[in-house]
Amino acid sequence: MPLTVENLHIRRAREHFEARLRISPAMPTSTTDSTSNFLITARDMRPEEDRRRRYEARADNFSSPAGLHPRPWCNRLRRALREDLFVLHYQPIVSLQSGTISHYEALIRLAEDPLEPLTPPCSFLPAAERYGLIQEIDRMVIGKVVALMGGELADRDARVAVNLSALSITDRGMLAHIERELARHEVDPGRLIVEVTETAAIGDMRRAQVFCEGVHTLGSSVALDDFGAGFGSFQYLKHLPFRYLKIDGDFIRALPSSRKDQLVVQALVGVARGMGKQTIAEYVGDEPTMRLLRSYGVDYAQGFEVGRPRGQVEAFACV
Repeated sequence: MPLTVENLHIRRAREHFEARLRISPAMPTSTTDSTSNFLITARDMRPEEDRRRRYEARADNFSSPAGLHPRPWCNRLRRALREDLFVLHYQPIVSLQSGTISHYEALIRLAEDPLEPLTPPCSFLPAAERYGLIQEIDRMVIGKVVALMGGELADRDARVAVNLSALSITDRGMLAHIERELARHEVDPGRLIVEVTETAAIGDMRRAQVFCEGVHTLGSSVALDDFGAGFGSFQYLKHLPFRYLKIDGDFIRALPSSRKDQLVVQALVGVARGMGKQTIAEYVGDEPTMRLLRSYGVDYAQGFEVGRPRGQVEAFACV
């Protein structure tokens, strides 16, 4: 007879698990010894769906942290939100004509341990989307950026771009959240740029269109990020109102040596110009690339050649 345990709470080091366990003995097989195995079923309480994950832990190693896999990103991210462990770095986006900084992009990092390197977003954002936490993270980032512009940067003209996930763009409450934050911190909406990540699939294009139109109505701008990386590029181009088109870095990294990339970039610049929009090249890493982009008529550059992501104090020291 299986034993079911409801609302089990497990605390280990900095991690807190919430689970429902179903434990039952397993018959020994040719690949196991006589020690009973246990089947543990844990529910990740995601709002959209009831997911179940299974872990096998032998009775003789259950007390060891290695007995449970994988490491629970869900609990780590919830702790990070609860304890304000997310930090933002800022990377400049520079005009290829004047060489001046147009604006900055806010880039999220996770700082769980002051003695360890910061965790990059590619390590935790997919998990945040999976566990239904990405909208809460996006709202937190919006709050931090707007508070910064209304506080320490209140007397400066710095503009900041913020990435929003596809789920946030189709979130009915996100636009109102942005409007409230701008009003609360008395920030000019023109200083905020919302980046729509083109690699993320937007399930409701009409709602995304309404959101982007609402951002423009507020007085802020929209940028299509990672353009060319996904299958819906020109669908987004057609339906979403935007000001900036950010050319995906995959077309930029080898630009001086790749004729195909050169043709794609020139074509995208032509399309953007025809629509009256401005272009930003991502992952610009050297001067030869800068010269080519300038000759193609690309408006702005972002990458290590023009500026690395820095913490708040260092990034805005000269603004």
